[in-house]
Amino acid sequence: MLSGLMNLLRACFQPRANRHVHTTGSDAGSGRQDGLLWYKDTGQHFNGDFSMAVVQANNLLEDQSQVESGCLGLHDSGPYGTFVGIYDGHGGPETSRFINDHLFQHLKRFTSEQQSMSVEVIRKAFQATEDGFLSVVTKQWPVKPQIAAVGSCCLVGVICSGTLYIANLGDSRAVLGRLVKATGEILSVQLSAEHNASIESVRQEMQSLHPDDSQIVVLKHNVWRVKGIIQISRSIGDVYLKKAEFNREPLYAKFRLREPIRRPILSADPAILVHPLQPQDQFIIFASDGLWEHLSNQEAVDIVQNHPRNGIAKRLVKTALQEAAKKREMRYSDLKKIDRGVRRHFHDDISVVVVFLDSDLVSRASNSAKAPNVSVKGGGITLPRNTLAPFTTPT
Repeated sequence: MLSGLMNLLRACFQPRANRHVHTTGSDAGSGRQDGLLWYKDTGQHFNGDFSMAVVQANNLLEDQSQVESGCLGLHDSGPYGTFVGIYDGHGGPETSRFINDHLFQHLKRFTSEQQSMSVEVIRKAFQATEDGFLSVVTKQWPVKPQIAAVGSCCLVGVICSGTLYIANLGDSRAVLGRLVKATGEILSVQLSAEHNASIESVRQEMQSLHPDDSQIVVLKHNVWRVKGIIQISRSIGDVYLKKAEFNREPLYAKFRLREPIRRPILSADPAILVHPLQPQDQFIIFASDGLWEHLSNQEAVDIVQNHPRNGIAKRLVKTALQEAAKKREMRYSDLKKIDRGVRRHFHDDISVVVVFLDSDLVSRASNSAKAPNVSVKGGGITLPRNTLAPFTTPT
């Protein structure tokens, strides 16, 4: 019966004509495409090696990701380090693409102004990106009002001067692999604070911020959602839940609230962790929630620790896909045959970046210009940027 279903899916959901499809990536040498899987097996950043992979499930890839290494300012005087971004979009690809194009540039500008990396620099870069996307929505509202309900989670890691900064909006996750010297084990340490209504502390935070709204978080179809609509409480975009002027017709009725917005419901203020790196800190896994739906923190750390660095991000993605197939009682080989769009019924877009930490390189001066600049953006099969996305309910 399963094989019959697979044949039906393949017959009904063939890829569109190739003239409508192209692949993304910062350049042809930045990664490889294998069906819906894009990967860069290995590369070098300012502080060690990295590996990167993306698998697409949506018709339009809503995840975006990037690794930038070298100068973190506008001028070659530095500081130098590594920037990692995972942007898990929802409702369409517009917000995650915008973040991918603008956030790092804002960070470089504010770093140059302050002449150093800091929590304040990162917070300013997030706010400038939020403000920039609001301007896009304002301009496009008359012709494309549904863009008001497009948003993105935003996970950023910055390594600079021996310090790791983790900034997060939404439910992507950064997990550290730390060596326990006494036993030789590598233990997982979650670095990012998540903003998903399934977490009790997030629901309590929302209720304390909106004491006059008994419906600020609602259990709907056994899933906790902010205003019964969206699972995350912080994001870039989603301006329909931040500005009253965008929560009205012609926005789709399912996104419009009964009561006018008196104060922003969602926030774009990131939770930021500052962690001085230690020699026992071995690697960091950055990934969208599509990975963590299928792997625990420790399972992911064990995979990285027990396998070669080369291709490790791809291995994590494939392991998650194997788990997704197992949950649906199907073979991984059959899952791979399902095309984008239909594939979303089986798993989400998944983006993974694994950053290895070479303690000798981490401890070197941040004004060292010995390492070349690196810029890699995760790819996927997508449609041209002027193509309107088929609108979906945000998660």
